[in-house]
Amino acid sequence: MSIKVVTTSPFSDQKPGTSGLRKKVTVFQTPNYLENFVQSIFDSLEGFAGQTLVVGGDGRYYNRHAIQTILKMAAANGFGKILVGRGGILSTPAASCVIRKYNAFGGIILSASHNPAGKDGDFGIKYNTGNGGPAPEKITDAIYEITKSISEYKILEAGDLDLDRLGATKLGDTVVEVIDSVADYAELMSSLFDFDRIKLLLASPDFRLCFDGMHAVTGPYAQEILVNRLGAPTSALQNCVPLEDFGDGHPDPNLVYAHDLVEVLYGENAPDFGAASDGDGDRNMILGKKFFVTPSDSLAILAANAHHVPAYKGGLAGIARSMPTSQAPDRVAARLGIECYETPTGWKFFGNLLDAGKATLCGEESFGTGSNHVREKDGLWAVLFWLNVLAARQQSVEAIVKEHWQLYGRNFYSRHDYEGVDSDRANTLVDNLRKKGVDLAGQKFGNYQVDFCDDFSYTDPVDGSVSSKQGLRIGFTDGSRIVFRLSGTGTQGATLRLYVESYEPNIAKHNLDTQEALKELIEIADQIAQIKVLTGRAEPTVIT
Repeated sequence: MSIKVVTTSPFSDQKPGTSGLRKKVTVFQTPNYLENFVQSIFDSLEGFAGQTLVVGGDGRYYNRHAIQTILKMAAANGFGKILVGRGGILSTPAASCVIRKYNAFGGIILSASHNPAGKDGDFGIKYNTGNGGPAPEKITDAIYEITKSISEYKILEAGDLDLDRLGATKLGDTVVEVIDSVADYAELMSSLFDFDRIKLLLASPDFRLCFDGMHAVTGPYAQEILVNRLGAPTSALQNCVPLEDFGDGHPDPNLVYAHDLVEVLYGENAPDFGAASDGDGDRNMILGKKFFVTPSDSLAILAANAHHVPAYKGGLAGIARSMPTSQAPDRVAARLGIECYETPTGWKFFGNLLDAGKATLCGEESFGTGSNHVREKDGLWAVLFWLNVLAARQQSVEAIVKEHWQLYGRNFYSRHDYEGVDSDRANTLVDNLRKKGVDLAGQKFGNYQVDFCDDFSYTDPVDGSVSSKQGLRIGFTDGSRIVFRLSGTGTQGATLRLYVESYEPNIAKHNLDTQEALKELIEIADQIAQIKVLTGRAEPTVIT
């Protein structure tokens, strides 16, 4: 086996977004496209000679091919050992778990998360550092700078490895070990939660659950943990066979795309608890019987009930939420006497807080929740947390949520996604808002008066780094908010996200329909931003 140095030329579109580089599969299939980005990752790093690299992905189309390329390039660049999930599979939280457990130098995760898959679908790649979390901006910026001038990459001339057989193989001077994709993660979950108590809940004739893997990576993890270890019947799982095209579905666990689960939980003789996870296993949707739990409420409720879970009985150091996430967790933190940190969107911003011991639980409104057990959001972890709380409290999902509202008040909250908007139109909308924002404070719109308008900027309390232009916020004097952001997770056009929030302490109004409760604020958002006019859309693509 010899190392081959290949001459190449830069591509102009390899700037990583919120969660790495995401493009259509056909783009990644362009000669040297994948190789350029992988070599740029390695060239941005120092001190990895002889160290361990973790590699795995969500199993979508092109995953296996990309992994074979990465293994040969990692060997050519001097890594001493590579741990790769069997079949090339590692959920994103499992990859973080493996990186941390084996003190790896870092990891490469292949996923486009909740984006559609298949030959004509999306593909993605990101680098995670030794703490198990996504690379911070200083690393992704360095990677991008290298992609703009790269002239060659190194790859080992070798045949493909058998990714389906457990065990170690030599690839040049590098040891490649194919590991069980599920085992390490399952052991970590058993150390966090009261599995015996959850077993009793699942064994009860009065309790039924339904978990939807959306034909994505979480299926084998749900089978091992929920069925094999906790005793749930196999019938409790649906769509849990991973497919390269995710069953031609959109593996985003929300009320629109997880329609199979929604039909079950809102149907006749519905189960007591329902949950879904996404393409790479880091997101979750929680449902009760004919009842939806918003991700913001979920984070707040898990924080308020953390004392029921063995791993968190000693208390929480703090809570962290992304800026667009509702302020419901803030109220829990205040009652617990702990800090609640408001960060930009992107799990990498939680990493410093977790490493510094400032936060224990973290969450984003985009169906992501997690804790200090790994450095990624974790879908199945959230499901197990809810099951642990349900087992301890012996109440329904709806009863727990409504009791929480009675104690803390209800934050009516909704996100409106306008997907695939022309990028120029979307940028014009945001630019116009920035200009208007200067004069908005003090203005009245219907029953609401603007208190402030800003473009969110975050100063990391650990390392002092500053991240600016993270989303436009319009705050009203009664505490209501409207937030506008352009998402960095899509591959076509732009996704405009509108977040609307209003706090309601009056228990008598807690059963209002969310969209009805927020109707005036939604109209104000369109009035200020001219959403319909500038996007050409009469309504959002997805409302959650």
